Amino acid sequence: MPAFPRPPGERLYFLDWVRILAFFVLIAYHIGMYYVSWDWHVKSPHASETAEPFMMLSSPWRLTLLFFVAGVASRFLLERLGSATFLRQRSLRLLLPLLFGMAVIVPVQPWLEVVEKLGYADGFAAFLRLYYSGYGGFCREDCLDLPTWNHLWFLAYLWVYTMLLGLLAALLPPARIEALAARTGALLSGWRLLALPAIVLGLLRVWLAERFPTTHALVDDWYNHAAYFLPFLLGALMARAPRFWEQTSSLRWHALVLALAGWAAVVVWSAAYDKLTPELIALVKAPMRCVYALCAWSAIVAACGFARRHLDADGPARRYLGEAILPVYIVHQSLIVVLAHAAKPLGLAPGIEALLLAVLTLTGCFALFEAVRRVGVLRPLFGLASRRFPAREANDEDGAAAGQRRPRAA
Repeated sequence: MPAFPRPPGERLYFLDWVRILAFFVLIAYHIGMYYVSWDWHVKSPHASETAEPFMMLSSPWRLTLLFFVAGVASRFLLERLGSATFLRQRSLRLLLPLLFGMAVIVPVQPWLEVVEKLGYADGFAAFLRLYYSGYGGFCREDCLDLPTWNHLWFLAYLWVYTMLLGLLAALLPPARIEALAARTGALLSGWRLLALPAIVLGLLRVWLAERFPTTHALVDDWYNHAAYFLPFLLGALMARAPRFWEQTSSLRWHALVLALAGWAAVVVWSAAYDKLTPELIALVKAPMRCVYALCAWSAIVAACGFARRHLDADGPARRYLGEAILPVYIVHQSLIVVLAHAAKPLGLAPGIEALLLAVLTLTGCFALFEAVRRVGVLRPLFGLASRRFPAREANDEDGAAAGQRRPRAA
């Protein structure tokens, strides 16, 4: 029996485009991390606060959006596979790339980090021996945890959330799940679609963000779990709710205005923070956390609404990019770190250097994807489906449109 009833519905191709574009925004953000004053693995000699307002444009919503869309795609996979197969397949498709990435793709990042920050000079081979042995002596204000998953934390968190969703689907009767989805859809109608999720996310940020600062360590990252798992569940519940997606389109301009206003407020708050008295900071901090959450959710609604209006179409580009995006995500940050470190001696102007980094990173990512997709033994290591599945199904399996074709017999 499928985990959810499988009524036919409209295809959500636009959510595949949202997912694809969100990952490209993520790549741009990580290139930007090289140039801003915030801590990162390697830093440009030109690093400054100049680009930080533009980085804040996507900071509130970028990852929440990815988890929200992943929830939609996960429900469709549950419909097609059933809970047991879903749990097994998602474990293979997420944990294998995570472990491979930690062992092979990620190590160059902490190596160049200790080269630049601590003056480590023993070479990559010597560093790898320390990396695999769990060496804990690379310390400044705090110590570097080795081995590490760095940017691949997203895969670890997504695996946990998909396991929880699969277990819930296995334990709860389908009728109860559908009733919950219907009640949630009815509740999130009109202005409440914008307001209620933002209120929940805002309260979570007020209650948890300071108590549980971001670690991406999984076991102690309770604010992020609350901020990501609830949108993931909401995506799963709303996957088969056409009215919900229609309303994102109707509210897209309102959502965009709210998101931009929230972004402007966050930028002003960040710029003025050091000039404010402790009393004023204490007074304004909680409202600003709510503004941040409103900005995040409004941006998600706007992204879905505009994509539904303008990008709800299939084609070779969607299928190609939909398959490419996970391998590209897995390798992109290591490429950025290596290329940025290698470009330093050239002394390029930051604008030219950033453009060069973007072009070379994307070229390298897609060149690797073209190689990996042709080698059967490498495909699972980068999150790609086995060759034994038909090509179109393999390409679409992780996408939000995947579950929208005509349902199979149970």
